[in-house]
Amino acid sequence: MIKPQVPKQSARIFKNKHLEALSKVHPSVPLLIYTPVIIFFLYRAFLQLPVLLGILFFVFGTITWSFTEYVLHRFLFHHPFHSKLGKRFHFIMHGVHHQYPQDPLRLVMPPSVSIPLAFFFYYLFNFFLGESYILAFYPGFVTGYLIYDMLHFAFHHFHFTNPYLQTLKTHHMKHHYLDSKSGFGVSSKLWDYIFLTHQFRKKIKNNN
Repeated sequence: MIKPQVPKQSARIFKNKHLEALSKVHPSVPLLIYTPVIIFFLYRAFLQLPVLLGILFFVFGTITWSFTEYVLHRFLFHHPFHSKLGKRFHFIMHGVHHQYPQDPLRLVMPPSVSIPLAFFFYYLFNFFLGESYILAFYPGFVTGYLIYDMLHFAFHHFHFTNPYLQTLKTHHMKHHYLDSKSGFGVSSKLWDYIFLTHQFRKKIKNNN
């Protein structure tokens, strides 16, 4: 198991103290924000959809999140930006995490980013699924997101005895400390295997 020696606190990324505060978040915050959202949608789904159909769309939502997680991580967070503005965007969104991966306040998505994305994905999926099926699909999607956030925090701060979780942690640590051009899945390795990004090469410099 890779055990790198890295600083636990990250650098300041905004001069403005309010923007700096918005870039940090305690790992419990996503749970406090989105657990009521999940309960609200599941309650409405229970009233309007057959149970088996609701379960089907809930599971479909969690799988859709895992794919979304992979796509965002691979094609947005690790996009090879070349402009000064693009590099600045990359550092704020993800680069700072690769430079300071143990910072406990930058391991889950801050509400300043996650809430706008939550609204975006809700209206996107509602357009395709309609107001009935979204009631079960959306809480599944948000549950997938919470699992991702909580696992991501745990992988950087806890040891696991469960073989499956230990394998996922090793997969993510290799992404950080061996080859950041592979291993984009955090809560699942499925899409890395499907899109052939599961094999890690030797340490590559300046590839974050």
